[in-house]
Amino acid sequence: MKTIFPSLLCAGVLLFATSCGNDTTSNNETATAATDSVATENTMESADAPAMNMASDTATAPHATDEEFMKSAAHSDQNEIQLSKLVLEKGVTGMAKDHANQMVTDHTKSTADLKAIAQKKNVTLPTDMDAAHKAIATTMQKLSGKDLETQYMQQMVLDHQKTLNTMQAHDKMTQDADLKAFIAKTAPVVQNHLTMFKQHADTGAM
Repeated sequence: MKTIFPSLLCAGVLLFATSCGNDTTSNNETATAATDSVATENTMESADAPAMNMASDTATAPHATDEEFMKSAAHSDQNEIQLSKLVLEKGVTGMAKDHANQMVTDHTKSTADLKAIAQKKNVTLPTDMDAAHKAIATTMQKLSGKDLETQYMQQMVLDHQKTLNTMQAHDKMTQDADLKAFIAKTAPVVQNHLTMFKQHADTGAM
């Protein structure tokens, strides 16, 4: 009896120690897996963050030079003029028609103002839409009726917001008195266009 009980006791202690060791290992593995998961998520978030910031900065960043700004502004005018002419040719009606006619008139005027400044500075301005808006025009060419009017209104909201952001940002950067005067004169017109298109795009009134 004296020999059996100590042996059983030792065996029990050994089993308990082994069990505890396994539990500790399992817990450590679980904790390690959780840590790795969090680290992976944090890495993914860090990788995504710069891209999001870059997109945000691009929307409002001033152009590096006054020449780049003038060329961008000229493209913006052509984008609005030519898309507006496109929807007029396709027979839009109501508010969309009225707004499109106003875009042609107002942006033709700002083009003339900008051209006069560019000539003084020996800058050649583009006379066509940018590549992105040529693709948009191709898509809009396939639309008609309310679909075309809705697409046009929404595009005008996006375009005028971007143009306004760019003008406001460049105004803070440039030291050119002519461009500052141009922005001071043109930005309120762009803001009025943006407000007008937002109102009718949101309400669906055409």
